[in-house]
Amino acid sequence: MKRHAPATARNVRPIGDVLEQELPEKGMVLEIASGTGEHAVAFAARFPALEWQPSDPDEEARASIQAWRAEAGLASLRAPVALDARAPDWPVTRADAVVCINMAHISPWSATVGLFEGAAQILGAGAPLILYGPFLEDEVETTRSNRAFDADLRFRNAEWGLRERSQVDRIAGEANFAPSRRYAMPANNLSLVYRRN
Repeated sequence: MKRHAPATARNVRPIGDVLEQELPEKGMVLEIASGTGEHAVAFAARFPALEWQPSDPDEEARASIQAWRAEAGLASLRAPVALDARAPDWPVTRADAVVCINMAHISPWSATVGLFEGAAQILGAGAPLILYGPFLEDEVETTRSNRAFDADLRFRNAEWGLRERSQVDRIAGEANFAPSRRYAMPANNLSLVYRRN
């Protein structure tokens, strides 16, 4: 039932360090595309004053999240909900922050567009939307490993691939978000923080 993502052990601490800088002290955090649930458990444990709401459109992923949740026994970690970022109506109607880890490059572009559009409906002014993953940047040379990763993703699914940060900034602006911070992360990843205008 429980799934494991090897990358989680490597990135959970650096992502957590970014979240420590950007999340509110209290409130509810909605995690989009929670996957295995390992991040949800780790961050609910690290930030006990926050309610952590995991979500995923995949039933098997939600089962894994629930299995990790049951084992951890954390009061602040909510049961996972079925949420597709592309849907016009989300099952969560209000949040104090939205976190999305490693979704943009392994989903259709419409999921990233939907992420910003949906988050705009549930976040108040100044609230953060935090993305983590590999992105392409005009002003930064793409590493050989990221170019190969992008090619592999597009081979596996024509709708997948590393996203241009400039295009993410554009759709963020259209959804009434402003770029706030850019964090360089290990393994050629980025954390991008946007805040609701």
